[in-house]
Amino acid sequence: MANMAEQVSSNSKKPRTISRNKLLVISGTGWMFDAMDVGILSFVIAAIAVEWNLAPAAIGWVGSINSLGMMVGAIGFGLLADRIGRKQVFMLTLVLFSVASGLSALTTTLLAFLILRFFVGAGLGGELPVASTLVSESVEAKERGRVVVLLESFWAAGWLIAALIAYFVIPSFGWRAALIITALPAFYAIYLRRNLPDSPRFVKAGASKQSVVEKMSALWAKPYRRRTLMLWIVWFTVVFSYYGMFLWLPSVMVLKGFAMIKTFGYVLLMTLAQLPGYFSAAWLIERTGRKFVLSTYLIGTALSAVAFGSADTLPMLLLFGALLSFFNLGAWGALYAYSPEQYPTSIRGTGTGMAAGIGRIGGIFGPLLVGSMLTAGYGFGLIFGIFCGAILIGVLAVIFLGTETKQLELE
Repeated sequence: MANMAEQVSSNSKKPRTISRNKLLVISGTGWMFDAMDVGILSFVIAAIAVEWNLAPAAIGWVGSINSLGMMVGAIGFGLLADRIGRKQVFMLTLVLFSVASGLSALTTTLLAFLILRFFVGAGLGGELPVASTLVSESVEAKERGRVVVLLESFWAAGWLIAALIAYFVIPSFGWRAALIITALPAFYAIYLRRNLPDSPRFVKAGASKQSVVEKMSALWAKPYRRRTLMLWIVWFTVVFSYYGMFLWLPSVMVLKGFAMIKTFGYVLLMTLAQLPGYFSAAWLIERTGRKFVLSTYLIGTALSAVAFGSADTLPMLLLFGALLSFFNLGAWGALYAYSPEQYPTSIRGTGTGMAAGIGRIGGIFGPLLVGSMLTAGYGFGLIFGIFCGAILIGVLAVIFLGTETKQLELE
């Protein structure tokens, strides 16, 4: 009887599992909603700039306040994920950004809009690194990188939905209706509560009992110092360039002389190129390794950025905009696969969240840089050249500081 009781007790402690494909779809749907909200913002910025008569510098603040919230959310929720679990934080962040985004549709002033966008950003910033950590800890080493890149591919689906909403909803019903639609994902958290198990590695290891200071110090302990430095540099340069370029994409097209409704259609076409970018990175990452895929796709992003910034005809804008989407989002997929692999389970959420949080500092300055330089009279060629240089710094960090983690078992 005692042995039977011990066996029952032992079985009750086993983490509930889920198939790889189901985990990918459930987590990826949350990721898709995240992307939909970020994508909608880029189109909403173009619309409210016209309605509220905003200067380029003010437009830059809309994107930057979002990134400020993402920085706070990535760090705070990353720490919390090591304390209460990946699943709980995943649901919490989903509800936060959905509700705040829906409420932002009711605002009538820029200040109120910025305040709510901060809370939207906090939810978005927390959800992404926590979701990638959850998936990384739930699949086998031989396919971990590919599955996380495929998780990131749901970002493209979210952007496509955002572009479709912008194309069909904003011209007829206004930007407020588009933002109300982004509140719907909050209901998805109810589904997640019943159908998504927590990370088996987290369940097995239990909640980390380290303090915040101890966790932060552990990131810079000798075994992880080089990895942390590499991740912080890469995340900063990638997020700085991404939000500087992609949040401004519809506005760039408008400022180059294209009508807003046509611009939304053009950006939709560019966004379609994200899907082959993800799928090619997913195919390569378990064959050539994380470092090769990440550095190669970042170099492609840098070259595409220069070409897009200098393009002045519609065919060239569409071509180089598509290449920019292809390479940049493929690099994002590799980065999300690479980041959780740098740390042990006890500090994985903290390490990934901190790297993403440092990256969001770049996301604050990227949109502000574009707005301030446009106000000062600088052209897009120079602006996108700066983003090219930043990305190349990230490439050097990966090459010289990065450690290959292909198919290694997580600690």
